[in-house]
Amino acid sequence: MTKLLRRAALALPMLALSLPAFAEDAPKLDSGDTAWMLTSTALVLLMTIPGLALFYAGMVRKKNILATMMQSFIITCLVTVIWMIAGYSLAFTNGNAYIGDLSRFFLNGLGADWDKPFILGKGLEAAVTNTIPETVFMMFQMTFAIITPALIAGAFADRMKFSALLVFITLWSLLVYSPVAHWVWAPTGWLNVRGAADFAGGTVVHINAGIAGLVCALVLGKRFGYGSENMAPFNVSLAVIGASLLWVGWFGFNAGSATAANGRAGMAMTVTQIATAGAALAWTFAEWASKGKPSVLGAISGAVAGLVAITPASGFVLPGPALIIGIVAGVVCFWSATSLKHMLGYDDSLDAFGVHGIGGIVGALLTGVFAYGPLTADKDHPNGVTIGGMAQLWEQVIAVGATIVWSAVVTFIILKIVDAVIGLRVTEDEEREGLDVVLHGERIG
Repeated sequence: MTKLLRRAALALPMLALSLPAFAEDAPKLDSGDTAWMLTSTALVLLMTIPGLALFYAGMVRKKNILATMMQSFIITCLVTVIWMIAGYSLAFTNGNAYIGDLSRFFLNGLGADWDKPFILGKGLEAAVTNTIPETVFMMFQMTFAIITPALIAGAFADRMKFSALLVFITLWSLLVYSPVAHWVWAPTGWLNVRGAADFAGGTVVHINAGIAGLVCALVLGKRFGYGSENMAPFNVSLAVIGASLLWVGWFGFNAGSATAANGRAGMAMTVTQIATAGAALAWTFAEWASKGKPSVLGAISGAVAGLVAITPASGFVLPGPALIIGIVAGVVCFWSATSLKHMLGYDDSLDAFGVHGIGGIVGALLTGVFAYGPLTADKDHPNGVTIGGMAQLWEQVIAVGATIVWSAVVTFIILKIVDAVIGLRVTEDEEREGLDVVLHGERIG
C-alpha cells in the first residue's frame, strides 16, 4: 500500500502538467473577441439606422423625406422579427446545400449553450469553431439581414405603397436573402463547398440587393415626371451625414466578419479605409473630368461604391490591391450610375443597382484576382483551401451569376404576386402630393 501511495504522489505533478494541454484543446469563449463582435454588431446596425436612413432621405425630394426614413426604420423592426422566427434558421443551420432547416425556428435551443463558444455547422467535418457565443453571432448576422433589403428601397424611392413594402420585404428576406446567405456562408451551402469567397457580403448583401433593386425599378416603372421635372435632392447635407455614418459602421461590417479581434480583422479594417478613400477620389475626378465640377453627392456616392466593392475582398487582400479595387469601383460605378442608367432608361431612384449591384460585382470578381494566399489560408475554412488564383476567379464568376439569377427571378415573382394581391405603387396623384402626407400623414416643416 505504501508503494502505491508513493507512486500516486509522484504521478500527480505529471497529471497536473497534462491537464492544461487537454483544456486548451477545448474551445473557449474569448472576452476580447466577444466584446469586439458586440461592438461590430452595434456598428452594423448603425449603418441602417441612422446611416442609410439619412443617406437615402437626403437624396429624395422634400415631400418624401419622412417616408424614406420610415422605410429604413420599419425594415429594421420587421426583419428583426423575421430573422428571429425563421430567417436565421434558414440561413445558418445545416439543412442541405440550398437552404437550412428549421432547428432554430423562433431561436429554439439558442439558450442551451448561451455561455459556450459557437460552432457553425456543428456535427459536420466542415464545422467552424468560433470564440463567441451563438447569441452574438446570430445578432451580428441579423444586422446584415436588416441592411440588405433596406438597400433595395433606394431603387423604388418615391413610389411604393407602405403595405406593399411590408409584404415584399417579408417574402424577399425569407425567399431570397436567407437562401443566398446559406449558399455562401453556411458550411453546407453549395457555393461555400465550391470555395466561393465572400468575406463580408459582396454577393449575399450587395449584388443580391442591387439586382433586386433593378428589378423593382423596372417592374414599378419610372417616377412621374422623371426626365422632365426637377428631382434634385432636397438636403445633400443629410446624405453626407448618412454616408459618413455608413463609412464608420462599415468597419463593423468588414472587420467584424473576422468574428474575432485578430490580425485578419485589422487587415480588413485597413483595406476598407484605403479602398473607400480611393473610390471617393476616383468618382470625384471622373465626374470633374466629364461634367466640369466635382459634386458633393458624387464624392459620397464614390465612397459608398468603394465600401461595397471592398466588402467581399476585405479579409483576403492586401492594401495595394485594395486601392486598385477602390479606384476601379469608383470609376465603374460612376459610369453605371450616370451613363448606363440613362442609356438603358430605367429609374433607379437612388442608384441602388448602380452602386451596390455593380460595385458588388466588381468587388466579388476582383477578390478572385487579388486574393493573397497567406492571408486567405484558413484552417477553419470549410474546404480547407487557400483562396486565390484563376480557379478562384471562376468560382467568383459562378457565385456572382447564381446570385444575379436567383435574386432577379425570385424578386420578379414576389413583386408580381404582391402587385396582384394588394398593388405595388401609389397613384399618380398620391405620388405628386408626396409619400410623407399620403402614407404617414406627416410632413417636414
